[in-house]
Amino acid sequence: MGFISEFKEFAMKGNVMDMAVGVVIGGAFGKIVSSLVDNVITPIVASVSSGKKFDESFMIPLGEGEEAATIKLGALLQTTIDFIIIAFCIFLMVKAVNKARHAIEGEPEPEVKEDPEDIQLLREIRDSLKK
Repeated sequence: MGFISEFKEFAMKGNVMDMAVGVVIGGAFGKIVSSLVDNVITPIVASVSSGKKFDESFMIPLGEGEEAATIKLGALLQTTIDFIIIAFCIFLMVKAVNKARHAIEGEPEPEVKEDPEDIQLLREIRDSLKK
């Protein structure tokens, strides 16, 4: 099998295509949530915190002058908040999809597991001893 045909077989498998669709949808969803965070939530938080955004706050200069390096703890905090909000939104989306899938497919029948033979034998011995 040639390299090109092997790659084509790999790329056309269902799992790879599903993953590609998921990445594209996830990227688009990420943009929506990022816009929500940047344009709605961050201004609300900034208004509560005396008008400053987190990424403009908590800066620690590591020298003198404008050329000095700066540790930006506020930017880290803002990115962490963005991540938590995005993760929460994705969690809600996955939860809704799973709920819809269960409603469409119906709940699966619970499997009745039989006990192993040794457990059954021990129960028979116990029951016969009780008699």
